[in-house]
Amino acid sequence: MKIAMPYNEGRVNEHFGTSHEFVVFDIEDGKINGKQIISSAGRQHNHGGLADLFTSEGVEVVIAGGMGPPMASALQSVGLKVITGASGDAEKVATDFLSGQLITSPIGCNHNCGGHDHHI
Repeated sequence: MKIAMPYNEGRVNEHFGTSHEFVVFDIEDGKINGKQIISSAGRQHNHGGLADLFTSEGVEVVIAGGMGPPMASALQSVGLKVITGASGDAEKVATDFLSGQLITSPIGCNHNCGGHDHHI
């Protein structure tokens, strides 16, 4: 299994749509077996582009802080499980998810939305 998260200096980036990079954790036997950083340059707020990026990388789960409904729908439409409400160190978030200890909540876009539209 692979888990992707918006990434900024080792932490879950709070604004999913503007992330320039994502960390992808490779999971084997319920543990992190490796990670890679992938660029999302040119795909910020590109719902279909990010969905394609994740599916091409073999991602199954996307964990984020906040995310607008159109982005969540785009990811779910290609079969990705979307989890929101996460924050903090990305590796700890992945480890907590794997152990069933990740505390999340259904959070939409959690920033000042001036400049882009989050309506479905």
